Amino acid sequence: MKNKIKTFIILSGLTTFVIHMINRIKYSLYTVKNDLPYSNDNYYEWRFGKIRYTKKGTGSPILLIHDLTTGSSHYEFKKIINQLSNEHEVYTIDLLGYGLSDKPNITYTNYLYVQLIIDFIKNIIGKKTDIITTGDSVQIAVMACHNDPETIHHMIFINPQNLYELNKIPSKQTKLLKILIDTPILGTFIYNILNNRKLIEKLFKENYFHDQTKIEEKDILSYLETAYFPNYSSKYAFSSYMGKYMNTNIIHALKEINHSIYIIGGEEKKEIHTIVDNYIHYNNSIEAVFIPYTKQLPHMEMNKKVMEYIEIFL
Repeated sequence: MKNKIKTFIILSGLTTFVIHMINRIKYSLYTVKNDLPYSNDNYYEWRFGKIRYTKKGTGSPILLIHDLTTGSSHYEFKKIINQLSNEHEVYTIDLLGYGLSDKPNITYTNYLYVQLIIDFIKNIIGKKTDIITTGDSVQIAVMACHNDPETIHHMIFINPQNLYELNKIPSKQTKLLKILIDTPILGTFIYNILNNRKLIEKLFKENYFHDQTKIEEKDILSYLETAYFPNYSSKYAFSSYMGKYMNTNIIHALKEINHSIYIIGGEEKKEIHTIVDNYIHYNNSIEAVFIPYTKQLPHMEMNKKVMEYIEIFL
């Protein structure tokens, strides 16, 4: 009996060591090229951590808020920042848990991000701001506008998340998944399985871009490095995302908002017309356009066409 226990302890220790080494190798492979841009970085000392942001141009302010998917950061707006800054004071932000911002081991929620956006506008921008946001982050803009309408002017949503998906709350299964991913070694191993280069490439080819020839190697590398930098701490926001902790029902807020709202949809994105119709159903003042031959990230795939509509809307 003692020999069996001893053997079990040794095997468990070896398994843990092997998993740890695999994790370290993966981290080294995905961060060795250092593809994350650091130029023009500023940091907002928020109460839950340092928030990385950039500022460029002069004029009426615009805040760009990236999606909440793995590897998301300010990088997704890189092709429209310069043109926007010709007439606007443009801010990009890495949300807490993403990009080059701090990534504490906490539960990330919609309310957390709503407070971040309101505080950032009040303390850094200092005046009423237009917002351009993507995918799952649309819910953050909606709730921030509803909670503090004086901080936000116009809003542009790029491929907003399905309202039905936003209604999903944490279940026993998703709570357990979050707990597992948050664990030091096994959780990091699970995170590696769910967020390796092959899967990120698949997201770009199947979900983000319609024309795969427009995907650049540096796009993949930037998302990959952001997903692993620094030292796997990106997994904490990911676990909250997978656990449905970032979701919230925005229908009530959407109904009550009186601000100008515009939606830009990627024509080839699955069910985008139904998704947009649902938003308009709850707020019939919303205007929408669809860009042919694009999916989730038209501002990366067809940035000039996106800019044409942004200039019309703003």
